[in-house]
Amino acid sequence: MKSEAEKEKAAGLRLHNLRPRPGARHRVKRLGCGESSGHGKTSGKGHKGQKARSGGSLRLGFEGGQMPLIRRLPKRGFNNAAFHKRYAIVNLSELADFKSGSIVNEESLRAANLVRGNFYGIKILGDGELKHGLTIQAEKVSAAAREKIEKAGGTIAAPEAKAPLNGAAEAPAQKPKRAAKSPASRKVKPKKTKVGKK
Repeated sequence: MKSEAEKEKAAGLRLHNLRPRPGARHRVKRLGCGESSGHGKTSGKGHKGQKARSGGSLRLGFEGGQMPLIRRLPKRGFNNAAFHKRYAIVNLSELADFKSGSIVNEESLRAANLVRGNFYGIKILGDGELKHGLTIQAEKVSAAAREKIEKAGGTIAAPEAKAPLNGAAEAPAQKPKRAAKSPASRKVKPKKTKVGKK
């Protein structure tokens, strides 16, 4: 005799015989419905204390006021993560909506919602095909993407320099140096003499 699963497999999956995988669904734990259920009375929270209260959860790593382990261990070495440069990834398949001859830069990519957030620069990858020429201004371009862009009649250029924030000048103006005073113009202070008991 074939089981139901074997019969369904033989008949093929249909909308009327779709079921979740065995073990994917389980009964909901019913709390506070009598002691015989095993989850009655305290509902699995134990007796009293901070964790038994409503909303009384502790943050990760909290040790009851004791100095946490993460603060007790010495920190050594250098981590380069703070200086990591994050690039926004754009594939060639995403550039198909741009018209032929248009300039693809950070502003146009943000307007098309292809890149968002903060990043150091844009990197073009070669996934997909490009059927028309585009002028692409990006910090990095992969070798496969460069080949496909040039094959389609496009060009790759360095991005334009961004204007400094708040309209400040790129190089701060240096203060003029003071002229050195001549020794004759310096005031000579009289030396103080200590007067003590003889």
